[in-house]
Amino acid sequence: MNPRLRDGVTTVETEYGAVLLDQRHGKYWQLNPAGTVLLGAFEDGSGIDGAVETLAERYGVEPATARDHLGALLEQLRTAGLVTS
Repeated sequence: MNPRLRDGVTTVETEYGAVLLDQRHGKYWQLNPAGTVLLGAFEDGSGIDGAVETLAERYGVEPATARDHLGALLEQLRTAGLVTS
């Protein structure tokens, strides 16, 4: 199952990436453009593999590097209680 934002977490894209609002706790989280790619992968169902492919193509990074960075971000989002899987 692909990760998704938990109920009560809303997202707004900005000029610099995206902002997540955890309505339950009243906390904001700012994501850079790479983090926004991960959110898009949640929404379109392509998951981590789709996000890795997009980052590798868009930013010219090795897929393994993209996977490591996205994995770390996903773990932070899970720890903060913002995503479920």
